[in-house]
Amino acid sequence: QVQLVESGGGLVQAGGSLRLSCAASGSFFSINVMGWYRQAPGKQRDLVALINSGSSTNYADSVKGRFTISRDNAKNTVYLQMNSLKPEDTAVYHCAADFQLRQQLPSLRTWGRGTQVTVSS
Repeated sequence: QVQLVESGGGLVQAGGSLRLSCAASGSFFSINVMGWYRQAPGKQRDLVALINSGSSTNYADSVKGRFTISRDNAKNTVYLQMNSLKPEDTAVYHCAADFQLRQQLPSLRTWGRGTQVTVSS
């Protein structure tokens, strides 16, 4: 069984910064893509940023230039540095990872439970 645990959320004023972390644990062969999604109340879950095992990244247009995703493969951890936060960034942020449990098996998407980020104006 694999698990993702997020940390680092909280309340911050507009213009401030937060750093989210997501640690993967369990038994698996590899982790391919890792990333962050967010879901505001009454809205769908949207992509924030993705990073693959080779550290290529992809960002939502709304966070480009403000957020930075990174990963530490030795620690099986992905990070999201969020700067210049805006009230519209308020949401529950979920970590996601595509685990390959065995070498010959396809990757399976696993989700963390989420961490609340609230940006006050």
